Amino acid sequence: MKTIYLSSAYLAPVEYYSKLKAYDKIYIEQHDHYVKQTYRNRCNIAGPEGVLSLSVPIIRPDTPKCAMKDIRISDHGNWRHLHWNAIESAYNNTPFFEYYKDDLRPFYENKYTFLADFNEELRCKICELMDISPVVEHTASYHTDFLPDEADYREVIHPKKDYTEVDKDFLPKPYYQVFESRHGFLPNLSVIDLLFNMGPESVLVL
Repeated sequence: MKTIYLSSAYLAPVEYYSKLKAYDKIYIEQHDHYVKQTYRNRCNIAGPEGVLSLSVPIIRPDTPKCAMKDIRISDHGNWRHLHWNAIESAYNNTPFFEYYKDDLRPFYENKYTFLADFNEELRCKICELMDISPVVEHTASYHTDFLPDEADYREVIHPKKDYTEVDKDFLPKPYYQVFESRHGFLPNLSVIDLLFNMGPESVLVL
């Protein structure tokens, strides 16, 4: 049985979802320290001008090291409205936005207290829409001892790291993108880019 450890992620990239599809058992880490500028609270989408990063604001913890499971979402800057507007602007003309938008809009209308809960409910919904059923558990403590058939990707899938160097198993397959004629194919964007452009065929790309 192949097992992988992943961090929590906001609208995670295609690379992340390829692991959810490929591995028999997935553990999502809850007890790692929150780190800024990671996929824990940010995602990349394809806008008319190219790649656009969206970040969920958090309430800064009182201590320098805070477990991911304890990180709270901030209401600063009307971010829910801004994120949904950006997603709608980027994907309104994709083949499947109309089909899926009502499933995802509520995440930007309801308030979540904890970032990990928000990320996890989004992940569950996207897995449902993509028709994949990964076996997922959440860690009870921070895991450090790995068996030979266990892979640690908690800090490998990272916006600041080049996946072509750190993840030799991930080979992005080009798929239709609305703005491809302007920017060329943009690999490893948020999974919603794949979902809105490819719909039910997303699972085949994964």
